[in-house]
Amino acid sequence: MPATIRDVAARARVSVATASRALSGRRRVSDENLRRVIGAAAELSYRPNLVASSLRRQVTNTIGLVIPQISNPFFPTLVESIEWQLQSTTRQLLLCDSRGDPEVEQLRLQALVDRQVDGIMISPCDALRSADAVHTTARQVPLVQIDRRITGDATDWIGVDDEVGMRLVVEHVALAGARSAVFVGSVPTNSSALLRLEAFASESSGFGLKTSEPLLGDFTAAWGIEAARVLLAGRHLPDAVVCGNDLIAIGLLRQFLLAGVRVPDDVLVTGYDDITSAELSAPSLTTVRQPHDAIAFEALRLLTERFDRPDGPYQRISMTPELVVRESTTHIDLLPPNADAFSRASRQ
Repeated sequence: MPATIRDVAARARVSVATASRALSGRRRVSDENLRRVIGAAAELSYRPNLVASSLRRQVTNTIGLVIPQISNPFFPTLVESIEWQLQSTTRQLLLCDSRGDPEVEQLRLQALVDRQVDGIMISPCDALRSADAVHTTARQVPLVQIDRRITGDATDWIGVDDEVGMRLVVEHVALAGARSAVFVGSVPTNSSALLRLEAFASESSGFGLKTSEPLLGDFTAAWGIEAARVLLAGRHLPDAVVCGNDLIAIGLLRQFLLAGVRVPDDVLVTGYDDITSAELSAPSLTTVRQPHDAIAFEALRLLTERFDRPDGPYQRISMTPELVVRESTTHIDLLPPNADAFSRASRQ
């Protein structure tokens, strides 16, 4: 049987209370007792019962994270950043995928509450249909929305400023010579889809771009392929296709390649998120980079502050994204020397 704290105390010839204090580090014990307890624990290969300790302190040292779609490469990158930030703490991450379904999302949230996690981060899959579950959960446990959000000021939120991101894209294609553009994105059920669609419309008007009816499906490469077929079936291609995320843009690029459409000579194409495959696509994709590490850091900071001040005012933080220019909007020889190599090195 595994060694217990009583076994450690007996081996060290101290009381159970002294052994517990020595191992927890919460209260001082004499140097001699500390040495004996640590030695006894090592000899017995003692491992503390973290569950029992957590129950005594009414914390579980776990954070729940609910994301809408693990198959979307943006979210694994965000999860990785959050995990990295958690390495400097004693907390562990419990990851849940809502599969883009508000009903599944509600079940995942309730499961995390039932497991008594210390706090929850969520990227809601639906701006309206996720609202009830987010509100209910936030009344039971500290909660921060990350990337996407529900309508209204329900909780703390941290994400990127989609209006700024879309302004960077539209300005870039306009300066590259585009006079017409079409938006290919997701049906605006979640906040990212809605804000990027709205921002494209307003920014295109501001830069004098002629726009046509947006093509709306979902945030997948398959939809990008289908949207490209719709555009190819039309009489004329626009000067630029602005995509709601990189997966859509990569699917679109593939279909254009198969159809003999030259990018960027015949049409400019942009994405959003800067997933790993954006740099590896053919041609490499001009896109908007989200600051994953900074978002993860701020999300955990907001959650920690919510632990300390559960009734404090809600904070909403919009972070500024970065435009990454690649071959899908300009020939590589027009870029500064080693521009892509520099961008890769800056992320390492």
